[in-house]
Amino acid sequence: MTRKIKTKFQKLRKSVLIGVLLVIFSLGIFAGTIYGNELWQGLKGAVREANNYLRVFPEIGLFSQDEPSQPSTGTNGEQAQSPEEYTPQTFQEEAIIRVVREVSPAVVSIIITKDLPVFEQYYESPFPGFQIPQYRQKGTEKQKIGGGTGFVISEDGMILTNKHVVSYSEVDYAVLTNEGQKYSARVLARDPFQDLAILKVEKEKIIDEQGEFIQKPFSVVKLGDSSNLQIGQTVIAIGNALGEFRNTVSVGVISGLGRTITASGAGIIETLEDVIQTDAAINKGNSGGPLLNLRGEVIGVNVAMAQEAQSIGFAIPIDKAKRDIEQVKETGKIIYPFLGVRYILITPEIQEERELLVDYGVLIVRGDSPQEPAIVPGSEAEKAGLKEGDIILEIDGARITLENSLAKLIRERQPGDKLVLKILRGEEEIIVEATLGEKTS
Repeated sequence: MTRKIKTKFQKLRKSVLIGVLLVIFSLGIFAGTIYGNELWQGLKGAVREANNYLRVFPEIGLFSQDEPSQPSTGTNGEQAQSPEEYTPQTFQEEAIIRVVREVSPAVVSIIITKDLPVFEQYYESPFPGFQIPQYRQKGTEKQKIGGGTGFVISEDGMILTNKHVVSYSEVDYAVLTNEGQKYSARVLARDPFQDLAILKVEKEKIIDEQGEFIQKPFSVVKLGDSSNLQIGQTVIAIGNALGEFRNTVSVGVISGLGRTITASGAGIIETLEDVIQTDAAINKGNSGGPLLNLRGEVIGVNVAMAQEAQSIGFAIPIDKAKRDIEQVKETGKIIYPFLGVRYILITPEIQEERELLVDYGVLIVRGDSPQEPAIVPGSEAEKAGLKEGDIILEIDGARITLENSLAKLIRERQPGDKLVLKILRGEEEIIVEATLGEKTS
């Protein structure tokens, strides 16, 4: 019974299709006779669009599985797309697939290994019938102790990543490409203030047709502009998720801008200012990977995730990294202006807790260990006479606030620049002049 009903339905669909085609054909003849060739061409375009619509939405029922439509062909007569290829359903989906395909060759997994001792178990028998297990070292072997993500920023093999990914000493660094190629890597520079670092890898040189040794260029990413990002903008994150699944892709939106967070990892605790917040999944191992826009441009460097939340991750804007990249290319190191004070930013809560006279500025304080003095010995701050307990209120007339931090104001200047500082010392405001020093990677 079911088979007969299906056959009748197929015949009915054929009849409907034939009727539709006859109507279209009749309208075409009428249009060509009355209105000329222009309208006829428009009608043919409409038919083509209808045909595409029917192919994308076969549930309309004019093309059954028993009678598939003929595949379209290009202008050269070749088939435009094989039946096995996936057709993106939206422009956004098409853009994401294209970006991932283009950028993935330039995204690498960073592998950190170290020679660690290997122990074996043996037994001692102090008397018959009784054994005591003991352990002794049996040489060493390289073992993986960490990992992360990076992306290639120059054809000769410079790679941008997070500083906390490559903060280990006496270890070996290697990168693994999406195609499975493995290269030894060395750290060129670590940013002294931002969670950024630059590595270098080199391919084996080959002989070209002229007999010259050349190095095949690496695939590189395109660096975008992070100065005009918008909340709600679609972004794509690629990284070595969990240190196991390399080039894992996640998609989301920019969910916040200008965030200030305190991030920790690999024994480093840093306050990161003006970072991008996104709901694209950023997992352990994604650190150092690119955050991309739909043009395939890097707009951020994935850096951290909120552990007590879901789908809240952060990325350093790429404009902050461009300065590091140019300096390393030109000088081989990263240079920052440096004052030489350790401080905490004053907020209304800090003011109340410490019974301060002001609710803005920074309070110069020492850390918990002797290695964290309030004033760095020999620094420009020491030469200018700054003291522990001083509150720096302004730099060159600009008030220091959460949005206009001391670090931000100093980074806008160059080593050797002279500053005029307004200081609150006890209950007295004083003016102090200081010259910025230099801190390098």
